[in-house]
Amino acid sequence: MTQFSSALSEIRKLAPDQVEATLHVAIIMDGNGRWARARGLPRTMGHRQGVEAARKVIKAAAEGGVTHLTLFGFSSENWKRPRAEVQFLMGLLRSYLQRNVEELHDAGIRLSVIGERDALPADIVDLIADAERLTRDNAGLALTIALNYGAAPTSSRRPRRLAARVEAGMLAPDEIDGGRVRRASLHRGLPDPDLMIRT
Repeated sequence: MTQFSSALSEIRKLAPDQVEATLHVAIIMDGNGRWARARGLPRTMGHRQGVEAARKVIKAAAEGGVTHLTLFGFSSENWKRPRAEVQFLMGLLRSYLQRNVEELHDAGIRLSVIGERDALPADIVDLIADAERLTRDNAGLALTIALNYGAAPTSSRRPRRLAARVEAGMLAPDEIDGGRVRRASLHRGLPDPDLMIRT
């Protein structure tokens, strides 16, 4: 967590006024397999270590004054991995939601999940909904976890969503601009990241 804390300190030096208002850190969680391979361990151990690292980052972010933390955890490309690995990852997600949501809630953290939920196991979708409901009024760190995300599904849904509103007479075609397209995305409501980290 030393590198993470150092990065936060550097941001505060560069833009102290902005940091007082909002600080959004986004982390693309990658490299679990490489971490495990470098140590002669199975990939599953790398994924377990990734979950533990995420827990530490969430704690450091909440204590370090970060207002928004986004963790990109499972992309739509990850479905192409071996079935056993995907099942293991879903098991880790299920376990995390079952064991850690109360702790997040007690810390005042608000959890939300972005991405396409359709392909996720039904019990995980239910756990996500329960977690979001439990933490929605919390005023601390806004933690967003991106699951089953990808540029193609996200970007293709934006125009469809707007087209449906035009067809329903809820929106005029000339009201569509760049800002409205951004707001129609799956990550609406999130400020742009001040710091992007790829692990």
